[in-house]
Amino acid sequence: MAGFWKRAALGAALWAGVIPAQAQTTASGPADYGVDANWLCRPGRADACAQDETATVISADGHLTREAHTPATDPPIDCFYVYPTVSRDPGGNSDLIPGPEERFVVQGQFARFAARCRPFAPMYHQVTLTALHARMTGATSPVPDRALAYNDVLAAWRHYLTHDNNGRGVVLIGHSQGSAVLMQLVKSEIDGQPAQGRLVSAILLGANVVVPDGADVGGTFKHIPACRAVEQTGCVISYVSFRDTAPPPAGGAFGRAMDPLSPQVAAHAHALCTNPANLAGGAGTLRSYFPADFGAWAPTGFSWIQTGQKIDTPFVTTPGLLSGRCVTDGPVTYLAIHVNAAADDVRVHDIPGDVIVDGRLFPDWGLHRIDMHETIGDLVDIVGRQGAAYAAAHPSR
Repeated sequence: MAGFWKRAALGAALWAGVIPAQAQTTASGPADYGVDANWLCRPGRADACAQDETATVISADGHLTREAHTPATDPPIDCFYVYPTVSRDPGGNSDLIPGPEERFVVQGQFARFAARCRPFAPMYHQVTLTALHARMTGATSPVPDRALAYNDVLAAWRHYLTHDNNGRGVVLIGHSQGSAVLMQLVKSEIDGQPAQGRLVSAILLGANVVVPDGADVGGTFKHIPACRAVEQTGCVISYVSFRDTAPPPAGGAFGRAMDPLSPQVAAHAHALCTNPANLAGGAGTLRSYFPADFGAWAPTGFSWIQTGQKIDTPFVTTPGLLSGRCVTDGPVTYLAIHVNAAADDVRVHDIPGDVIVDGRLFPDWGLHRIDMHETIGDLVDIVGRQGAAYAAAHPSR
């Protein structure tokens, strides 16, 4: 998987810059989401969302406990997920055959939400890492078709509404390219339209949702505000994350008033930051879940615990190790991640997550690779609270 994560480091952030105003079109129509195989996740299947989510809880004193994960049997709401740039397919757009990279990202970013909602995740002809690498290096091919990627997700969404939703509330979840596609979907299909009544929340990480200065709504979305309480519904959670010791550098795209649908920097506006550990504002301790084996993400010999104990679960969680707070510094707004390890903490005193490609650090991408991992425990809890609030407010649905 080392080669995959090098290419993922290149590609995961690049879509979050812009969707070109004049997207290339294609003669091919969208995928058929009446075909079961075109979904990575659907309720009740043994699919990508049924992977093992068991975690080892690592305490500061080195005590290890095992934490099971149990999907809900009859959750009150649904979740609809669009994954980030992960495909290693050779063309500009991926095929619809799930590979290990799609399954891996679902396991890390989405399957855990099945404890609170029915999971839906379409495959789509996403812009590939191959195309984004070509763009970054100045190559002329392959040329991606961004309209094709969006039209697939639009078709999947409409199929879900027609055949699966049945008036239920739904949470939209995305990261990077997935967030950019969902932002376009929300603007065209949900914001200010009847479908907004079914929106429990939109979790759009690793992309800039723009709001006017001093406001929580009115920029990217005209009628959907920021989530500022754990039981608030019909709202959006969004941030980009950076170490508190390495804020966004000048000239980067992340954390600025520039959403993927409008590459111009908006005046008198900023990128939205909602801290899942403290939606009301201020700092909060994060409930993170990371892969136990970070592979190429981390330096050689990396271990979550310094005492050498064996971790035999796919994930680890490290209570109290990370905290976050939203910071505005001039033109940038971001979730600043702080490592709280004391001198006697036997866990790792720093976390992997920086984007490093071929030995080169890309500081303008911050901790983009682990945006979701840093807060996913908090996000799952929020979705559970929002789902209960939505169900109570809509007892007939």
